[in-house]
Amino acid sequence: MAEIGTLTEIGPESHGKRMSLEEFARVEGRPGYLYELSRGVIQVVDVPGVPHMLVKLRIRNALVLCQVRHPDRIFAIADGSDMAIRMPQLVSERHPDICVYLTPPPVDDVQPWDFWVPDIVIEVVSPGSEERDYEEKREDYLKAGVRLYWIFDPQTRSATLLTRRGDEWRAQKPDESGTVKTRLLPGLELKLADVFGVLD
Repeated sequence: MAEIGTLTEIGPESHGKRMSLEEFARVEGRPGYLYELSRGVIQVVDVPGVPHMLVKLRIRNALVLCQVRHPDRIFAIADGSDMAIRMPQLVSERHPDICVYLTPPPVDDVQPWDFWVPDIVIEVVSPGSEERDYEEKREDYLKAGVRLYWIFDPQTRSATLLTRRGDEWRAQKPDESGTVKTRLLPGLELKLADVFGVLD
């Protein structure tokens, strides 16, 4: 890890190294990779491929259309590079594929990530990210206070829908012809056949 001014540069060789949340907030990641902090350990992954991008765009476009139709229900839709879920107790910082914020930040700060938790988090599984998306992030997002966590898996063409029930998740798995919807977003209907049909 090299110093760049007041920033610390990290790259693929940083994978598995320990770092505090405060230190991670001041890193500059070498281009071509994605970086997260998990339980105080740097995770470095390759930029996802085209199937991941296409599925993510299908989902995001549906969310944007929902926001246009119901601007009073969605404050912001953010991609991982635009936001962070910072969890000091877990020493973790996550950058989900898509986040939906129903309300504005609770603090007047340009970096509200210690306080502002998205209501809905969406991850699109890439080859090699299965354990992170299905297990590690499942625990992190529950701990952070996320209300809905949706996992879309292009490899199996399936979705796992997790809804907070107190301090645990309730899981649902619609079949291939199923539709993803929630009372939090009126009018949103994500048909799995359409989401994954982009891969054909």
